[in-house]
Amino acid sequence: MFQHYIKKILDSKVYDIALETPITNARILTKRFANNVLLKREDLQPVFSFKIRGAYNKIAQLTEEEKARGIICASAGNHAQGVALASQKLGIKATIVMPQTTPEIKVNSVRDRGAKVVLKGDAYDEAAAHCKELIKSKGYVYIPPFDDEYVIAGQGTVAMEIMWQHTAPLHAVFVPVGGGGLVAGVAAYIKYLRPDIKVIGVEPEDSACLYHALKAGERVVLDEVGIFADGVAVKQIGELPFEVARHCVDEVILVSTDEICAAIKDVFDDTRSIAEPAGALSVAGLKKYILREGVTDENLMAIVSGANMNFDRLRYISERTETGEKREAILAVTLPEKPGSFKKFIQALHKRNITEFNYRYSDKNEAHIFVGVQIAVGGDERHELISSLREAGYPVVDLTENEMAKLHIRHMVGGHASSKPLNEKIFRFEFPERPGSLMKFLMSLGQRWNISMFHYRNHGAAYSRVLMGAQVDAEAEAEFLSMLDRVGFRYWEETDNEAYKLFLGGPA
Repeated sequence: MFQHYIKKILDSKVYDIALETPITNARILTKRFANNVLLKREDLQPVFSFKIRGAYNKIAQLTEEEKARGIICASAGNHAQGVALASQKLGIKATIVMPQTTPEIKVNSVRDRGAKVVLKGDAYDEAAAHCKELIKSKGYVYIPPFDDEYVIAGQGTVAMEIMWQHTAPLHAVFVPVGGGGLVAGVAAYIKYLRPDIKVIGVEPEDSACLYHALKAGERVVLDEVGIFADGVAVKQIGELPFEVARHCVDEVILVSTDEICAAIKDVFDDTRSIAEPAGALSVAGLKKYILREGVTDENLMAIVSGANMNFDRLRYISERTETGEKREAILAVTLPEKPGSFKKFIQALHKRNITEFNYRYSDKNEAHIFVGVQIAVGGDERHELISSLREAGYPVVDLTENEMAKLHIRHMVGGHASSKPLNEKIFRFEFPERPGSLMKFLMSLGQRWNISMFHYRNHGAAYSRVLMGAQVDAEAEAEFLSMLDRVGFRYWEETDNEAYKLFLGGPA
């Protein structure tokens, strides 16, 4: 059905500029998961991403008249770098429209290759809309990031290499999915040559455009997308990729931010290279598949698609890795406020390694402890630990999956309000990070409501995170929520969050 892609893949001109990347045996993952885990190393391309393949293949097909007009694309970063390098090699003027939230390392890389960068909007879709305006006014030739047969064919050369590099049986290939160019090219080629091999797409839980499209039987537009894995933050799967995927992709696995962070560490442990979040998606999906299916002694291939990441983001990733790998339990434990309580509690942990221990005096009767405890990967040690503590008489709240606790509370423990009821409402926000963004956020809230608590975090990521308390009377609550909706920042109310009540809330 998609034989025309096979010819285009075989005829692709990618090797004028792209490398034939190696396949690395992931020895640590192989041993840990009792399967032969293989990594296709697209992070080793000249622009540290597979995107150079599709970009160059498309640009190389242009006529001389089209090249003379100049080219343009919209991209969160990796496609932009591919277009910039390809245009530099072919002597073509290039304009790249990028979201203002694009990691600085990607923006600088594009500029260093001679392309003009235009920063517009907070996400890919806004950049793409501005790109269309420039095409109309300037006459540039558009280079699509995924929805084009030549782009898909260029990305499909990844599968062509896998087939000639790995001639042994192959159970499944795991492919990161954004707009769908890579998964379409890989699936079309593999299913034509080896239909027995599973092609499994992997998406973040909060950017699952292909998963929802396959479920609906048609392309859908997501209301919003998470941008931790910015390389795959796309609201709608491409039209051409979807037609291939609905026939050639066996399934799509969804993974959490914590699971992606754990996969970044896995790639580092086995290769000493640092994949970007989108680049490690496939490894996160591969691990989840093994645990779900219980497969053993199979050959499993994950495409490590890119390594363009701001160094500052490693702080956040490192922080989330332990919970993503389920090596850390985060607990709130209530102790009696009396001498010897801490020592007795530590003894109850039975020599388990403590990763974090936060406490501040609250009242004369009880102490609330925020504690991180290292646990073994796999099994049910977290729940066994909680059960043993409860049997020993300790009230325990499991905060391991509590997003507010992981993002904010662990950095704020000991901040109880001291005065009688504040009429305090608690909200967690995410907003685009750029110079002046925090001030813009605060100014947007107006001056009517008093801010009673504020915690701001940014780890070199595209989005910043805020935990805020505001004093809001019951009769004004509807008006306050209406104001937040008008401001337009993504938010969650956390007033009833147990972590807040234990460590930050004021007297009832």
